[in-house]
Order: sequence, then C-alpha cells, then structure tokens
Amino acid sequence: MKDDTFYLVREDILPEAMKKTLEVKKLIERGKVDSVAEAVQRVDLSRSAFYKYRDAVFPFHTMVKEKLITLFFHLEDRSGTLSHLLSVVASAGCNVLTIHQSIPIQGRANVTLSLNTNGMTEDINRLMTKLRRLEFVEKVEILGQGA
Repeated sequence: MKDDTFYLVREDILPEAMKKTLEVKKLIERGKVDSVAEAVQRVDLSRSAFYKYRDAVFPFHTMVKEKLITLFFHLEDRSGTLSHLLSVVASAGCNVLTIHQSIPIQGRANVTLSLNTNGMTEDINRLMTKLRRLEFVEKVEILGQGA
C-alpha cells in the first residue's frame, strides 16, 4: 500500500487529460451537466481518463484554503469498526459533520464521512496513511474537498 504524496505543479506542464479532468469536475460541481458522460463529451475527454485522474488532480486553491473534506471507505462489517474509525479521525483533530453508511452486504459496508479539518493537528497524508493501515479498512479515498 503506498502513501499519497502531493506536489505543486504548474498548469502548463500538466498533460491535457489532467487539465480536461479539472474542467469536467468543475462542470459537475457547478451543475452545468447532468452526468459524467455529458461532461466528458463536452470537453472531449474519455470517461476512462476522467476516472483515472479524478481523485488525483485538484486545483491548488482547494488544497490551500478549504477546510472540508469528504472521505469514502470500504470497510469490513465488524462490531466497533465505525467507532474505531471515528476515534482515529477525531484524534487527528477533525470534526465529523456527516456520516453515511450503506447496509452491509456480504460482510462489507461503504461509509462516507464529511469532515471539518479546521482543527486538524496532523498532515492529511499522515491521516490517510493511518486510516489505510487500519485492519478493517479495505479502501479509503478522498472524494472531494469544499468550503
């Protein structure tokens, strides 16, 4: 399992697919399109390229000034897993704003957490590493960030 490391890169050296991915995300965020398919068609980007880069490329301003983050988890359904997960998040100084959990199917559940990171006491990369190392976490990813 690899840790995420973030870099600041000037726009003019980004591959065209990454730039177009940012355009697609903006169209979706602003409600200018009804679907991913419509957005990628509008900016002339393949759906596979969008899905490849959507969780990896963000505008710089969102990384600097935004205090909200949404995380998606795929968890084993065991007693106390959500409680333990929330404890790790709270110990990092994050305040949980919303929790959405699916009904467990075949011993697995999806959980989405919206967090206020204003009081965060550690780096997001370190928190993500801690979360990925939890025995019951099969997957964790950043879905989005916003004000």
